[in-house]
Amino acid sequence: MIPLISLGDVSVSRDGAAVLRGASLRLLPRERLAIVGPNGAGKTTLLRAIAGLEPAEGAVRLFGTDCRRERDFRPLRPRLGFLFQDSDDQLFCPTVLEDVAFGPANIGLSDPEAAAREVLAELGIGHLAERVTHRLSGGEKRLVCLAGLLAMRPDVLLLDEPTNGVDAANMARLRAALAAFEGAMILVSHDAGFVAELASRAMLIEEGRLIPAEIHSHPHLHSHPHLHPHG
Repeated sequence: MIPLISLGDVSVSRDGAAVLRGASLRLLPRERLAIVGPNGAGKTTLLRAIAGLEPAEGAVRLFGTDCRRERDFRPLRPRLGFLFQDSDDQLFCPTVLEDVAFGPANIGLSDPEAAAREVLAELGIGHLAERVTHRLSGGEKRLVCLAGLLAMRPDVLLLDEPTNGVDAANMARLRAALAAFEGAMILVSHDAGFVAELASRAMLIEEGRLIPAEIHSHPHLHSHPHLHPHG
């Protein structure tokens, strides 16, 4: 089976310091991979490198295509739904409906507004369609950002701390939406219970290095100090 995403010895340096050190992973269709680790370990940088938003050394392969330059990543990004850690970095249209419809319009879907309304309804937030984005609650913003990604029908979701600032009512909607997503995902989260519920496997990142980890039935992640062979 061809991986949707494959990284081989990917390294990223910033201001002369290594952020990622030889990171390698493979993501298969329908797989749900959690990346866990302490603050500053390189989790967000890893997601950005996958999307081609961070200059990196090593091999990045998306959907069977080697990506070395910006022009290689650009046509593939619509297939990656990247949920940023800060929702305010992702919302830029005046109203919710405009924001959610922007992506579908940008990739040429025939009726982007209908696609936006359909996804908003599926997430249980259709009532927010005419609301001003910057006046939403933290949980509402998170769901609107996710709706904008789902409306583009991505093959993979890259989720950077998806539960940040989400209240209980909107958390239920978020969990249901991600559980129903039929594609693959890479999930970065400090919420161990959320990870244990959603992910099919996990990797620990420490000082920029990826190490296989095991998800137990209770909401804790335990890393193993040895490397497991890949595929």
